[in-house]
Amino acid sequence: MNSLLPQAFVEHLSHLLGPAGWRTDAASLQAHAQDNSWRSQLPLGVALPENREQVQALVRACRQHGVALVARGAGTGTTGAAVPLPGSVVLSFARMNRILALRPGDRCAVVEPGVLNGELQHALAPHGLFWAPDPSSAEICSVGGNLACNAGGPRAVKYGTSRDNVLGLLAVTGSGELIECGGAYTKDATGYDLTHLLVGSEGTLALIVEATLKLTALPVAQAGLRVLYRDADAAAQAVSRVMAQPVVPTRLEFMDARSLQLLRLNGADVPEAGAMLLIEADGDHDTLPYLLQALASAAEGDGMLALDVAMEGSAREKLWAARKALSPALRSIAPGKINEDVVVPVSRIPDLVAGVQALAVRYALTIVTFGHAGNGNLHVNILYHPDDADENARAHAALPEIFALTLALGGTLSGEHGIGLAKRDFMAEAFTPATLATMRAIKQTLDPDGILNPGKVLPPA
Repeated sequence: MNSLLPQAFVEHLSHLLGPAGWRTDAASLQAHAQDNSWRSQLPLGVALPENREQVQALVRACRQHGVALVARGAGTGTTGAAVPLPGSVVLSFARMNRILALRPGDRCAVVEPGVLNGELQHALAPHGLFWAPDPSSAEICSVGGNLACNAGGPRAVKYGTSRDNVLGLLAVTGSGELIECGGAYTKDATGYDLTHLLVGSEGTLALIVEATLKLTALPVAQAGLRVLYRDADAAAQAVSRVMAQPVVPTRLEFMDARSLQLLRLNGADVPEAGAMLLIEADGDHDTLPYLLQALASAAEGDGMLALDVAMEGSAREKLWAARKALSPALRSIAPGKINEDVVVPVSRIPDLVAGVQALAVRYALTIVTFGHAGNGNLHVNILYHPDDADENARAHAALPEIFALTLALGGTLSGEHGIGLAKRDFMAEAFTPATLATMRAIKQTLDPDGILNPGKVLPPA
């Protein structure tokens, strides 16, 4: 028995959840101690409820005994949002992983939070449908985690993020009450929009136990463009042109020269260039050529070196395989990586790219920039050697300047990774005191004793 937890609390959870649902063994604690941010802290216990009633009872027990509760999906997040603070218990949704209903006629699916994104997509495909969020970890990340951090992915430029693709939620507040928000409909002017408030709140306001998701019809045909540019500024200017014309691309990804070099080192067939855009369109066989031509015309301009068309099949798959290989390949440059997913208005992407390049020179660092340019959402990766004290210091000194640059350009701290621990202390620079006070008031209302994922998202008052 864990002597750091109240005995009555442990006995209650053991009875409530059974040996499979309440774990305090070393292996279970270690398995739930970190996420993909590489921060780590052992929890005092791991709860694996099977239904919403158990979640309610667990929250009420935590509130009664003053025990902090950190919800967890698959642990693929990068900001430390699922990392327990000292003295916390982790609530894993791994056993609440059922697809409760597929409703093609209503274009929605009802799922529990532990359902994996990839599993849901496979279940939807025979119905000719998909759920739009497609983060790079889509095969292994959970829908609950996607909703918690408002995950997006490359398709978000056309189809939106998780917040744009959820219709309703059931969630348990910090007082153990079950609240119902939204439903299987796409229009709703009834009361406050709690559904979209909870999406992106990283488990700090309430715990999502069921979600009604908005589905989209699979496209009939898809095709892509690979466009090479003289330099990053020329590519960034092209992004602005592409997004200013009527045809909305399905995906619009930016990669700088260092990204292309890294792809070549890892065997990808990518020509030398200062930057590259991957642009994709979808539609039917009749309209797709016209959509692609409109995007190609916008992509052309000063600094363009080459434009190649990849229709459906292996050529298109190779384009996106190269893009997906980027993030894991960064470890081959340096063992340390600070990965931030800042967002600016699309028209300010050239300024963001230029500013990041200037910071790389000033701090003598390798900074690799790529990402979802159609949303103005770029992943700025500072690479460094943690065992080199000077380089380590320079990397962490550059980070606040990247955030300051982003905010000065009218942007925001995160597009899809969330805030967690990694960016919490920068929130005071992104929002006014009155805005933060409003957020804290909402937190106090839904989680009166502050037991839900404490220390995340909001900086200390």
